[in-house]
Amino acid sequence: MSQAWADHLDLLIRARTPILWIRSQEEERCATLLAAAARRLGNRSLVRWDFISGLSGWPGRDGEAARNPLAALDSLSSLSREQQAILVLHDFHRFADDASICRKLRNLAGSLRLSPHTVVITAADWTLPRELEECISLLDLPLPDQAEIQALLQSIAQACGQKLEPSLLEQLSLSCSGLSEQRIRQLAARALASRGQLGLEDLEEVLEEKRQAVARSELLEFCPSEATPADIGGLDALKRWLEQRHLAFSEEARRYGLPLPRGVLLVGPQGTGKSLTAKAIAHSWSMPLLRLDVGRLFAGLVGASEARTREMIQRAEAMAPCVLWIDEIDKGFGSGRDGRSDGGTSQRVLASLLTWMAEKRSAVFVVATANGVENLPPELLRKGRFDEIFLLDLPDAAERRAILDLQLRRRRPDHRITLEVVVDRTAGFSGAELEQVVIEAMHQAFGEGREFTEADLISAAAQLVPLSRTAREQLEALQQWASGGRARPA
Repeated sequence: MSQAWADHLDLLIRARTPILWIRSQEEERCATLLAAAARRLGNRSLVRWDFISGLSGWPGRDGEAARNPLAALDSLSSLSREQQAILVLHDFHRFADDASICRKLRNLAGSLRLSPHTVVITAADWTLPRELEECISLLDLPLPDQAEIQALLQSIAQACGQKLEPSLLEQLSLSCSGLSEQRIRQLAARALASRGQLGLEDLEEVLEEKRQAVARSELLEFCPSEATPADIGGLDALKRWLEQRHLAFSEEARRYGLPLPRGVLLVGPQGTGKSLTAKAIAHSWSMPLLRLDVGRLFAGLVGASEARTREMIQRAEAMAPCVLWIDEIDKGFGSGRDGRSDGGTSQRVLASLLTWMAEKRSAVFVVATANGVENLPPELLRKGRFDEIFLLDLPDAAERRAILDLQLRRRRPDHRITLEVVVDRTAGFSGAELEQVVIEAMHQAFGEGREFTEADLISAAAQLVPLSRTAREQLEALQQWASGGRARPA
């Protein structure tokens, strides 16, 4: 745990903060950190309570107040001022809606300011009753950082008689970033049970555990990708820019004075390679790709959307370095969510997201994609949110040739089809539409039992109506917007 977090916890306790809510799912880790704080602050007593077991850690009173949350709070009244104590209440937020519990907490908030006792409530999520908002101080417990993970892995290895080499320890700790302490212990236990030691063989299992952790969050999707920049036809300016930004993640860039890259906004019509670019960035940079569906942030309960946004940010930062792909951000924060129909939830979620993007110091590279800008809020397009905004326009003749050649070589590595006429007949086609031209030509030829030719490609192109014709007005508006210097051509 970072020293800054421990110092802040000590300060809150020394300042006689009466009731402290530590927001975390890791009960045992919270108890360990509080026990360390109790020792640092003059050997204060640490007493724990849960609904089933009652009080524990209190000589002569273990088991008291079981199934009685009000009695757990009353137990503090028997302590003298000399008996400094920290009372940790697990799952206590479930009882706060009860009138007597709520009143007791409010009374304690006043009386505990005059005594050296602190009440700590551990809960992963809690919508505070309005009456308690001024009585309870919130402290978020982040997931374990690199130093904490290294210390944990080192202690596990030493307990089994193994000495981890520094390079192996660094690799394992980096791969475990984003996991809770309990998950790391479980992974280590499985490795020790199967092989008797920790090693590089555990990296794949750690990656699978990360996939499951992301899946359990229901907010982010772990997207494996084999795409590379070579799989993208054209977009040479964007590729050069991304190569420069990749270098900026190195320690040499830190010494040079460069900040960590924030991210990029890719705007363009459907089928121009925005999603493929996001996947190629993650694969070529050897970073995990986390896909965020903005719609999942908006939950039904008041305050739940903001809580989900905080959880998403925390999990993404814990898995850094990584690529966070916000797909179709215009649909999540577009004109369909103007803040009036949802009580302002979308505006609060957007504000939280934008503040984090502008102030983040973690190696999370945000790749946002949008099909249009007419629905995007202007604050999202302001300089400083992203490092750059790129327009992925419809490919020109040279790019269409590159895309067609790429699609053909995937299926026929030694093809000798001339493409001049096909390139001329596919003006206004997107990259995805050019791929469909190749596939349709192959279907035609396969149905007739022969190899496909240039004539099949020309015939397939004539049958396809591109988006540039059916949505001409929207594309022209997007191109006009970008021509004013608001976006760089990709």
